[in-house]
Amino acid sequence: MPVVLRLTRRGAKKKPFYRIVAADSRNPRDGRFLEVLGTYDPLKTEDNIKVDADKAMAWIKKGAQPSQTVASLLKKAGVE
Repeated sequence: MPVVLRLTRRGAKKKPFYRIVAADSRNPRDGRFLEVLGTYDPLKTEDNIKVDADKAMAWIKKGAQPSQTVASLLKKAGVE
């Protein structure tokens, strides 16, 4: 079961809001996930990324692969 860290879309039409989750790579984007690690709100100008750094690092140490977008968000949030 390869685990990936990726975004799931929430929010209304034209008002996106994303959760950063650890999920099985075989599940669909907005499908079942294992754990919520944080949130990302692209409409905010500041303080738009909230991540539980300890949970994220624990999943990465267990072998989870972050998507390109999540990797850049983690880098901006100061994780890694």
